[in-house]
Amino acid sequence: MRDDPSTRPQVTLVTGKHKRAERGHPWIYSNEVVLNAAAKALPAGSLVTVRNAEGKSLGVATFNPQPLITCRIITRDWSVKIDHGFLVKRLERALALRDRLFPEPYYRLVHAEADGLPGLIIDRYGTAVVCQLNTAWASAMEEDILKALDEVLSPEVVVFRNDSHARTLEGLPTETRFAKGSLSGPLEVRENGSTFLADLSDGQKTGWFFDQRPNRAFIAGLSKGQRVLDCYSFTGGFGIQAAVAGAAEVTLLDRSEPALALAKRAAELNGVADRCKILRGEVFETLEKLAEGKERFDVVILDPPAFVKSKKDLGPGSRGYRKMARLGAALVAKQGVMLAASCSHNMPLDLFAEAVRHGIDDAGRVGRILYTGYAGPDHPVHPALPESAYLKAQVLAFD
Repeated sequence: MRDDPSTRPQVTLVTGKHKRAERGHPWIYSNEVVLNAAAKALPAGSLVTVRNAEGKSLGVATFNPQPLITCRIITRDWSVKIDHGFLVKRLERALALRDRLFPEPYYRLVHAEADGLPGLIIDRYGTAVVCQLNTAWASAMEEDILKALDEVLSPEVVVFRNDSHARTLEGLPTETRFAKGSLSGPLEVRENGSTFLADLSDGQKTGWFFDQRPNRAFIAGLSKGQRVLDCYSFTGGFGIQAAVAGAAEVTLLDRSEPALALAKRAAELNGVADRCKILRGEVFETLEKLAEGKERFDVVILDPPAFVKSKKDLGPGSRGYRKMARLGAALVAKQGVMLAASCSHNMPLDLFAEAVRHGIDDAGRVGRILYTGYAGPDHPVHPALPESAYLKAQVLAFD
């Protein structure tokens, strides 16, 4: 995509709709933009200079008239040329930060707006990277992104996991494909001193959830000698790290057979297979059966997929988290702990904490919050975009 600041298309904000953008929020909604004939004629994914009603420039943004989020600001300097060189600088900046944070090359390299590249997610797995091009602009920049990655990282494998719901909102097709190289199977991932396996092409998201890294470390530190139940275990991130930290027994519960197969292999890689039990089933149903069997665990981990995918799901999602907390709390042994997490950015921490509190009360238990955790530092938060602080986790100690 070619960009020339002097001839770049311009879009204007509706009178009085500029304050939030001027305060630094990178999203501009469709009802805040003058969608005249010229604006509607712009191809989805175009770069535009955004101006307020008085003509003052607010920066360079990606543009797509179809979704609710019409403009995503890339930089506040309208004179910056958004090209290959710009991408290289943003990738180099992101890489330099991660190299300071982590000793091994397994992390989220680019976290969209927070790293100055709206709609672009890049996860790094050693010599392989997985990209999610979640906006029309990111999709239009595919060739430039690949060239910039080659210049900065020279990865052997690049996978496009363009299968997110965000692409549907942008009017984009969904797909998964290898843009460079190939893989014959899952790749190893190193985290907190443990080894796991990630399926980059068919696993959930990009194959691994890097965001829970600090919360897994916290729970592992509480697990020595304990009996642990890891619900929604996926490929074993929480449970296997607990076993490596000395847990006496770990049960990994998930409904996905492929994910549990990778968890089993990871347990073997870490030398803890003798203390890890694989249990396949729907979590709520299985928790109820475990309670009926009078099972108790010293550590219960509840890390579900998003229950609140949009604001209209807030009511049902809150009830879902409340039920989850109730079922989990019923299985916590005396003096035990429970982690409850939500990756729903539409579920604020205060509402999530309230749902968990009510669930614990429904179970007739009393708990104290020991720890509130968030995504790891490879998932930075844009200071003006609270939506980017999507992950929250609470660890509670029970009487």
